[in-house]
Amino acid sequence: MASSEWEIPPELQPDPTDHEFDMDAVLRSVVAVKALVPPDAFTAQTLGTERAGSGVVIRPDGLIATIGYLVTEAEDIWLTTHDGRVVPGHALAYDFETGFGLIQALGKLNLPALPIESGPAPKPGDVAVLASAGGRKHALRCTIAARQEFAGHWEYMLEEALFTAPAHPSWGGAGLIGGDGKLMGIGSLVMQQQDGKGRRVDLNMVVPASLLPPILDDLLNYGRPNHPARPWLGLYAGEDEEGVLVSSMARNGPAQRAGLQEGDRILAVGGTRISDLAGLWRAVWACGDAGTRIPLTIKGEAGQREVSLASIDRRSFLKAPRLH
Repeated sequence: MASSEWEIPPELQPDPTDHEFDMDAVLRSVVAVKALVPPDAFTAQTLGTERAGSGVVIRPDGLIATIGYLVTEAEDIWLTTHDGRVVPGHALAYDFETGFGLIQALGKLNLPALPIESGPAPKPGDVAVLASAGGRKHALRCTIAARQEFAGHWEYMLEEALFTAPAHPSWGGAGLIGGDGKLMGIGSLVMQQQDGKGRRVDLNMVVPASLLPPILDDLLNYGRPNHPARPWLGLYAGEDEEGVLVSSMARNGPAQRAGLQEGDRILAVGGTRISDLAGLWRAVWACGDAGTRIPLTIKGEAGQREVSLASIDRRSFLKAPRLH
């Protein structure tokens, strides 16, 4: 979205007098991110070849934290500052486990770096600011609605994700800023939930910034955490009242090659019965590192069967970042 096309309604923007930090100075640390991905990239079909969102400057040298799906397989990245300067960037890393992406600005940003929150974890009820690039008009006063487990359909899980309300209309890579002006998280998703009265409530899922410092050196040095990759099945799964079922599969991924079908129900991984997505991913990852075989009990149209999937490292499907 171009900044001229939308604004957060004034009554939902943060009030600088509610905070002890310089709101406008802090919001300058949030930059616009535009990424261009080649059409033959693995993620082009699902995530598109042009991706736009935000990122947050976390070091004075122009290191930017964002959400990984914006920069996965990106060949060209452009960063736009609060004052309209456009600087090229390079995708340094994408961590599948947390979901963070890192970008290095290839020119001088001359922007303040936002410190990462290192104090007590945010609590439900805490007031925060979720900001996409573009200053106060693109910043939303929000509340931490929950801090709880999140399991995604794409072989992803966080033990304690942050959920904020109301939802920001431009959440991807937005910075969640706490009352002390520090970075509490990076925006990932918008989700619909029902409140106690059955009304729909839109929330943002935010990846806690506290997950970044323990892996930051690895991401900078190796482009990934310095430990063996988790097994990946190329499986997209969903939940219903009866359990977990296959919703789709990555083309030529392990699940498709093993003959799984959309609509198949996943009953067990090895001897572990599966009732929800979080349990599925935990059981798969507990089998070993990428490359290990994953035994699944599947129930499909033809009845129940046992399938052994040859897992792989998800990274082998992706184009590596290319520095021009």
